[in-house]
Amino acid sequence: MRFLTAGESHGRALVAILEGMPAGLPLTEEDLARDLARRQGGYGRGGRMQIEQDRAEIVAGVIRGETIGAPIALWLENRDWRRDEPDITRPRPGHTDLVGAQKYGFREVRRVLERSSARETAARVAVGAICRKLLAAFGIEIFSHVTEIGGVAITTRPAAWEAYAPRAEASPVRAVDEEAARRMMAAIDEAAERGDTLGGVFEVVALGVPSGLGSYVHWDRKLDARLAAALMSINAIKGVEVGLGFEAARRPGSEAHDEILYERGRGFYRASDRSGGLEGGTTTGEPLVVRAAMKPLSTLRRPLRSVDLVTKEPVEAVVVRSDVCAVPAAGVIGEAMVAYVLADAFLEKFGGDALADIRGAYDAYLRRLREM
Repeated sequence: MRFLTAGESHGRALVAILEGMPAGLPLTEEDLARDLARRQGGYGRGGRMQIEQDRAEIVAGVIRGETIGAPIALWLENRDWRRDEPDITRPRPGHTDLVGAQKYGFREVRRVLERSSARETAARVAVGAICRKLLAAFGIEIFSHVTEIGGVAITTRPAAWEAYAPRAEASPVRAVDEEAARRMMAAIDEAAERGDTLGGVFEVVALGVPSGLGSYVHWDRKLDARLAAALMSINAIKGVEVGLGFEAARRPGSEAHDEILYERGRGFYRASDRSGGLEGGTTTGEPLVVRAAMKPLSTLRRPLRSVDLVTKEPVEAVVVRSDVCAVPAAGVIGEAMVAYVLADAFLEKFGGDALADIRGAYDAYLRRLREM
């Protein structure tokens, strides 16, 4: 399975094409609308979220509410569409403005920022919603929550994974710790007053994932590597960890691994989930847990020093409309990318041209695991 997106931040529309989805999956535009709305939320977002009311139109690949096995094409119209905008010659430190102009030979950076903008992630979220629908048909659920913003981290967590999503969705910053959420919002307010921005960390969790997705036999089939690449592809993400992540490097082996247990009827399982549901690039059947670190956004209302591309004179970087903090929204985008990678791996293992074929292969695999 693969997908492509096209479109600029202030062009007519964003376009996405998803190839490889089997026939027979019920799918409507309403299935995509919820995640698109979630992406636009979160404390600290900018003015554009008041303009755009993202809606993905399914223009190919679905007939009478079901996928037909053909590529699925999506169209997301931009309300904030501008035919012509003035050139920008003052690149922003931390953004792809300058390197993009150098790479493609531009004398200004608008042509760079129009495509490199995080606006493109709306198309990814729509694609991820389709992948989420496929995974849900096999009992796999994905959610995210924010663990840290601007150095303010959560200190309490629910005892059960099932309690996370409702708490996160009820929080303006998508945090499960109410006291930490209040301090996160205060930090965002303070950054806004300074003309600054804040980054943070979000965690994506997938429940119901069977063991055996991914592979240990080749580097490019390892699922943790594929998840890391997908999450790192999100704008402003600078780090990814799985399970204990870097904490595992500080522990002895006796406190870093998950003991193996067996129960008749249940089969093999782990006593803990320090690995984050992945061993050797392959899922273990335990909850899949990945985290991503997002740097502060590079558009500052009190801009940093830069150099004008034309005059070569010292200047302040350009100021364009942006967010103070986009970590809550990044978590939703992270869900979409995890859903895509998991759906791709799921189809690799159980794939067929029709949903019924996949279900037969999946059920047979689960029977084999129970009989081991």
